[in-house]
Amino acid sequence: MKFELTQEQKMIKDMTQKFASEELAPESVKRDVEKIWPHEQIKKMSELGLMGMMVDSKWGGTNMDTISYVVAMEEIAKVDASAAVIMSVNNSLVCYIFQKYANDRQKKKYLVPLCRGERLGCFSLSEPQSGSDASNMNVYAKKEGDNFIISGTKNWVTNGIQSDVIMLFCVTEKNIGHKGISCFIIDKDTPGVSVGKAEEKLGIRSSDTCELYFDQVSVSKDNLVGELGDGFKIALSTLDGGRIGIAAQALGIAQASLENSIYYSKERKQFGKPISANQSIQFKLADMAMQIEAARLLTYKAAWKKDSNMNFGVSASMAKVFASEVAMQSSNQCVQIHGGYGYIKETGVERLMRDAKITQIYEGTSEIQRVVIARDLLK
Repeated sequence: MKFELTQEQKMIKDMTQKFASEELAPESVKRDVEKIWPHEQIKKMSELGLMGMMVDSKWGGTNMDTISYVVAMEEIAKVDASAAVIMSVNNSLVCYIFQKYANDRQKKKYLVPLCRGERLGCFSLSEPQSGSDASNMNVYAKKEGDNFIISGTKNWVTNGIQSDVIMLFCVTEKNIGHKGISCFIIDKDTPGVSVGKAEEKLGIRSSDTCELYFDQVSVSKDNLVGELGDGFKIALSTLDGGRIGIAAQALGIAQASLENSIYYSKERKQFGKPISANQSIQFKLADMAMQIEAARLLTYKAAWKKDSNMNFGVSASMAKVFASEVAMQSSNQCVQIHGGYGYIKETGVERLMRDAKITQIYEGTSEIQRVVIARDLLK
């Protein structure tokens, strides 16, 4: 058992760290305050191969392992969690489905431009009446000849406004529960597809989240992913991998909280000495470091199991719930260490705490992760 990154993984870490510092950091506070989507930064991330990291090079990806992806996600999220979630959705959710479940025709048409940054994807599962109960869907696709006619509303769609391709889950056969759910590829410019307003969010404000509306949208059977009724299985499998990406995002936020706290505590002087000389501050830093290291090990283990073709679902749940809680705790302590300066937007520290919260909610709440873990223990 080795606890060291390979040379290639170290290169990925250095490259993404440099990119984040030079390209993401300068206006990260401005983008958050003004809700500016990072168009130029995402374009450059695509040029670096960060938008299709785990996709085979045959389909335009960079053919990297999951640990490399986790390392890159952490470095991006340390500086800008909004850019990290845009990257995560395209990689962990959209490209993953194309790579694992789509046919070659679909991969050639959609996956190649998604990896190259020529198009952007979104993952549309939740509905107004369903969140954790993902099988409780109302969006319906009615079969008419060689097409399906889709109507209904989806919500909480990350990348929903900026995306070009929608990975949509909907009901194709009623009254049989999750077995009647299927997955479709929808071009967002298809007649009948419309986009709701951007949601006003607590955090990750420079990424977009919206509702999507489908009004008698006609989609060819050629855009069905897998077989009819495969949708729920595809969604759950995809979310297992997505949780590793969110754990890495939470790791980045937590690590940024620690690094900011160390720097500030050594610079800030009170009563004639830096506040880092106070044992109360030292204990906060030590606790943050221990928790982050534990979260990192859980996340790397889940990534390693995925790369080793092992069952990684429970490990992904453990990594996500633990890392997201560490992110909340660490960012909260970071604000506390900064005092009044931690509470104002200019320093960027309060953004860490706002961004951390969503990692406990999306792609499966902490409560759902505990259900997954407990079921495995008790089966």
